[in-house]
Amino acid sequence: MKALGVTNEFSWVATGLVAVAAFGLAGCGKKEDQSAAAGKASSIQRVVKIGHAAPLTGAIAHLGKDNENGVRLAIEEANAKGLTLGGEKVAFEMISEDDEGKENKGPIIAQKFADAKVAGVVGHLNSGVTIPASAVYNQAGIPMISGSATNPKLTEQGFKVAFRTVGRDDQQGPAIARYLVSEHKPKSVAVIDDATAYGEGLANEVEKTLKASGVNVLPREKGTQETRDWKAILTKLKGKGPDAIFYGGMDSGAGPMMKQGRELGLKGVFSFGDGACTDKMKELAGAASEGLVCSQAGIPVQASSKAFLDAYKKKFNSDPLIYAPFTYDATNLIITAMQAANSTDPAKYLPELAKIKYEGASGHIEFDEKGDRKDAEMTIFTMKNGTITPVAIIKGGKSVKFEDFVKGGAAK
Repeated sequence: MKALGVTNEFSWVATGLVAVAAFGLAGCGKKEDQSAAAGKASSIQRVVKIGHAAPLTGAIAHLGKDNENGVRLAIEEANAKGLTLGGEKVAFEMISEDDEGKENKGPIIAQKFADAKVAGVVGHLNSGVTIPASAVYNQAGIPMISGSATNPKLTEQGFKVAFRTVGRDDQQGPAIARYLVSEHKPKSVAVIDDATAYGEGLANEVEKTLKASGVNVLPREKGTQETRDWKAILTKLKGKGPDAIFYGGMDSGAGPMMKQGRELGLKGVFSFGDGACTDKMKELAGAASEGLVCSQAGIPVQASSKAFLDAYKKKFNSDPLIYAPFTYDATNLIITAMQAANSTDPAKYLPELAKIKYEGASGHIEFDEKGDRKDAEMTIFTMKNGTITPVAIIKGGKSVKFEDFVKGGAAK
């Protein structure tokens, strides 16, 4: 059967050539074939994979999905431009993985991305997951940018592939602590953390700054990422009557803590870092959430560029929560560095990423030699009428009212 097929094929070719010669169309036929082949080749796009990882299930899946949405939007916008890199048309594809916010999942997913030959990674969300994962990315030579991991250790490891588009906890911690001191003037503060790299690290920075300001800090209390019943700790604190309580952890634990604290009669102001600086605190703590104070290691969503906010709303029919502008920018930074290098090869575009100057949804972005964002802003919020509302922007140690910051030129 195979031999017969070959014979027929040669017979067809021979007959076709005779026919073409007879009608004097050999030249025209060749041009048409070449044109068709060229058209087919031009429609082929090389797929370039960009990894994303965050908790997509569980108690803080809403934050993970927010991060994912930022990446998705940036990739769709890039693909709409029909980019060509290294002489080839490219189509970017997001490979998204659920790390569940678990530290042991970070390296596993990082290796999965390395095996899949992703060209870059945006993630992870949690510092405790990002830090161990970064060692795998470093070994594989894959650039990674987190839009939400704030623990200083991430960029203190000396990994040239690690970057972040948000500030660090040794900037955020002092910012919220100083705001507490200046605006609420507490004599004693209780500090609690969830025993994660993020929660404990941020709580350490807050405690350090409070003590340096002469505030009495009570002995540290601890929970876990899964703690929802805080009554034992809060009852102990009630007897000591702190003027303020700071919790280093995510909103899933902070909400129940604040609700239970108010039910027990704790009067002190509750304060949190970016992990609990969300509108979801209203849902989790109810009326008790009113008046909380919190910080974010970057500009507030409201100050993001109008182009980004409009595009996000159109695509997802909702507003971004916290980190989407930063993961959106992280994705665009990777793609822009690829364009500058005219290559998707991590080894070739990494030097361009390290020296990039970029105007993003979250403002101007440059990295220092460690991979940290230069001159990162810190924002202080309060819960007002059920909405997390920005009240001050801190940059370079100077505090500016949010309204003045916007008037002075936030992200355009």
